[in-house]
Amino acid sequence: MATPTSSTRPSPERIFSVLTAYQQSAALKAGIDLDIFTAIAEGADTFATLAGKIGAAERGVRILCDYLTIQGFLAKEGERYSLTPESAVFLNRHSSACLGSMAEFLTDPGHKNNFEALAEAVRKGRTPGNTGDNTKPNDELWVKFARSMAPLTVTAAEFIAGLTRAADAEPWKVLDIAAGHGMYGITLAKRNPNAHIVALDWPSVLEVAHENAQKHGVAHRYTKRSGSAFETEFGDGYDFVLLTNIFHHFDIPTCETLTRKVHTALKPGGKAITLEFVPNEDRVTPPAAASFSLLMLAGTDAGDAYTFSQYEKMFGRAGFRKSTLHPIPEMPQQVLVSEK
Repeated sequence: MATPTSSTRPSPERIFSVLTAYQQSAALKAGIDLDIFTAIAEGADTFATLAGKIGAAERGVRILCDYLTIQGFLAKEGERYSLTPESAVFLNRHSSACLGSMAEFLTDPGHKNNFEALAEAVRKGRTPGNTGDNTKPNDELWVKFARSMAPLTVTAAEFIAGLTRAADAEPWKVLDIAAGHGMYGITLAKRNPNAHIVALDWPSVLEVAHENAQKHGVAHRYTKRSGSAFETEFGDGYDFVLLTNIFHHFDIPTCETLTRKVHTALKPGGKAITLEFVPNEDRVTPPAAASFSLLMLAGTDAGDAYTFSQYEKMFGRAGFRKSTLHPIPEMPQQVLVSEK
């Protein structure tokens, strides 16, 4: 029997790295909270000048910045730090594409607590916590989501605007279900001056969406409708219904309840626009979309990341004549267009 070479011999390194991965997220969040990336962009590029600028200890700044360099978020030459291209675009507060606010939602203690009890979630097949029913309001979580996650929507929202040919400026009536920050509907309204948006969500969350509509100059074409997507009347005659990141919270029968309501709300020829994490049929690729199922196991009663064939059946049983799948370049999500 051949003896394994050093290049093929098993190593515990990846196991160690995964078990200590919480340190990476904590370090990145600390860098965001301390505004280190913005301070470096403004010229404070040594640990001493950074410490003075952000009001922190020199030892602490040196160790954190070295760690962020090891993780690829900073570069270091001699005693001077600089931003990597990734950090310059997404972590510098002066950048229009800054995503730093996402740290507040993505590292929320509730998410961490769910994953601390993941073995129990596997045993039960659902979150062991008491916040897994997303048909009920949870203002603390979803207001935080609305205030934190809007920057991440830009690419997908612009993709949807292009896919729906918003720039043609046809008169539109659009329903944005579980609107959250509202940026998908708001983007359509910005690209189409003849679009009127009806945003549906819990009352406290809709206040954030309305603030964003005012900020982007479309509040006069933006109507709030508060309540549950499963209980509130939608109205009818919609050209488009936006379903962005909602289906993954629920089981298939609940999703089909919603698709039937959406079908009724759309005018003939109208379209449901779904933004979701859609794994391949093998359910292990692509990694980002396929991994999303675990988040749903940890944090919901029955949610999942559904495949395209599952969505085809959901929409088909609701009466939609066809659904098509559209990958978003450089993003882990995809857009489904379902036609009435």
